[in-house]
Amino acid sequence: AVGVVAKPPIRKLARDLGVDLADVVPSGAAGEVTREDVVKHASQASVFRNIETPEWGAVREETIPVPVPDAAASVPPAPSRSLPEPVDGREESIPVRGVRKATASAMTSSALTAPHVSVWVDVDASRTMELVKRLKSSPDFADVRVSPLLIMARAMIWAVRRTPMVNAAWVDTDEGAQIRVRHYVNLGIAAATPRGLLVPNIKDAQDLNTRELARALEKLTLTAREGKTTPADQQGGTITITNIGVFGVDAGTPIINPGEAGIVALGAIRQKPWVVDGEVRPRWVTTVSGSFDHRVVDGDGVSRFIADIASVLEEPALLLD
Repeated sequence: AVGVVAKPPIRKLARDLGVDLADVVPSGAAGEVTREDVVKHASQASVFRNIETPEWGAVREETIPVPVPDAAASVPPAPSRSLPEPVDGREESIPVRGVRKATASAMTSSALTAPHVSVWVDVDASRTMELVKRLKSSPDFADVRVSPLLIMARAMIWAVRRTPMVNAAWVDTDEGAQIRVRHYVNLGIAAATPRGLLVPNIKDAQDLNTRELARALEKLTLTAREGKTTPADQQGGTITITNIGVFGVDAGTPIINPGEAGIVALGAIRQKPWVVDGEVRPRWVTTVSGSFDHRVVDGDGVSRFIADIASVLEEPALLLD
């Protein structure tokens, strides 16, 4: 690049890495671009490659016919066993009813019918933590709760648009099996409540800006804790987040919510040693893991989706596209 001070080997390195020297901030004592400047710029720029994101389609749903065998394999029911009677107060039987019964039935059905595939990746979420800190101090977010879950939710919505099959569902009809692709996101948030596990969802989350999404998350969480979640709040979800990090858990293989094809778990965010530019530094690190219906989405789609979420947590500026 004309006007840029850089030695010939540095210019060759920039050409090899596809770096425009005019875009590099020099750090040399005489204002020259150093090797470290080029390598750092290349590593940062690589995060932003291939970030073009499609627009949400005008059609909300479409179905894809799926050929299936004439005779589906059936799973024999598990033999029933009676619980032992209490002995000297050492045991007790708790009737399974209400939310617990519904959850058990739904999770058993999901585990037996949807072939789960799980993936996970460790993420340097330091910039996400910096963004959360800035938002908390912003007057625009003074009256709303901000947490890493907000950035995770934004990342999920962004990544869904790039890999829409994770937001689809397998549907058995009289005409045969179909894959229903939803061009909208009803984002489910798994919530542990005194009533048991609930998964209310934020309708049309793709239409919300960051502040609106933060408000919707806060309202959803508060409603669940107060036991005021309605059946309508839990219906129609398309993909789910489970925030297992609040329990100090790093990763897991969650069971997919029925009617969906994916669930992503956000693990605990802890300070850990992390290699940055060849040096070990303390960084805020988390693990993003997820389970997906392998009938609906293949391994490449699953991997791309999780990698996209990781990219946003590493560099939230991607959400500005």
